[in-house]
Amino acid sequence: MTGSEAPPSFRLAYVPGVTPSKWVRIWNERLPDVPLTLVQVSAAEAPDTLRDGGADAGLVRIPADRGGLAAIPLYTETTVVVVPKDHLVAAVDEVSTADLADEIVLHPLDDTLDWEALPGRPAFERPATTADAIELVAAGIGVLVVPQSLARLHHRKDLTYRPVTDAPASRVALSWPEADPTPDLVEHFIGIVRGRTVNSTRGPQRGSRDAKGGSRGAAAGKAAAGRDPRGGASGGKGGKGGKGGKGGAANSGGGRGGTAKGGRGAGPAKGARTAKGAKGGRRRP
Repeated sequence: MTGSEAPPSFRLAYVPGVTPSKWVRIWNERLPDVPLTLVQVSAAEAPDTLRDGGADAGLVRIPADRGGLAAIPLYTETTVVVVPKDHLVAAVDEVSTADLADEIVLHPLDDTLDWEALPGRPAFERPATTADAIELVAAGIGVLVVPQSLARLHHRKDLTYRPVTDAPASRVALSWPEADPTPDLVEHFIGIVRGRTVNSTRGPQRGSRDAKGGSRGAAAGKAAAGRDPRGGASGGKGGKGGKGGKGGAANSGGGRGGTAKGGRGAGPAKGARTAKGAKGGRRRP
C-alpha cells in the first residue's frame, strides 16, 4: 500500500428501529482489520445518503426512492397501534383499522408506512417526528400506528401497543449504490445478512488459510503421508493376504498392511506406530 492509499473501511447506514448489532458483530469477527462505521439516518434521508456516497450500504425501509440503488428485502415488520395503557384497545389482542375509526390517528411527517387512506380522524397538525407523536399519545391527544420496532424504540411505561391486522407493513432491506461489479466489501456484507458461512461468503477473507480453514502446510502434509517410510511410493491395496494385515505396517497411503504373498509381514517400519499404537496403546520395549 502506498502512502496515498487509505486503509479499507466500510460505512453502514441504518434507519431508526433497525438493529444492526448482530451483523456488525459477525463483520468484526470475520474482518477485524476492516473497521465498520455505523451512520444513523432518517428513513427519508437514507436513499440520498447512499447515492451521495455517505455510506457504502444501508439498512433501509421500503418502499423508498430506489433510483440508482440495488436492494435485497430482509424482513417485514408487524404494524402496531400505540395507545395509553388505560385505553380500550389495551384490553384486546389485536385491532383492525376499522376499530380506530373514532380515534384521532396521528400522522407524523417522518411516517414510514405507505398508506392509501389513513384510518381514524386526522389531528389538527401533523407532528414533526415519530418521537413527537409518541409524546402526544402519552398526553392523550391521539393514537399512533407505526412499525413495531419504532414502538419498541420509543417505549414508555405509560404506553402499550397492539397489532393492527390490516394496516400496511414496513419492509426492511439492505440497499447499496448500483455498480458492476458490486464492491467486494458490499458482497461480504450481503453474505453476512444472508447467513452465508465464512467459507462461502464472497469478498475478502481473513488470513491465508485455504478454503476449508486448514493451513497450506496441512495439505502438503497429506501429500507426504502417501510416501513409504523407506523412500518409495506406498502401494495400493496390496494382496488379499488373509490375516496378514495384523503384523503389517500401519496403514500408510491406503495399503492394507499385508505382504504381496499374503504372509504376516515383517512388522512395522522403523519409527512407524503399530496399529495398537495408533489407537493410543503403548509399544512394548
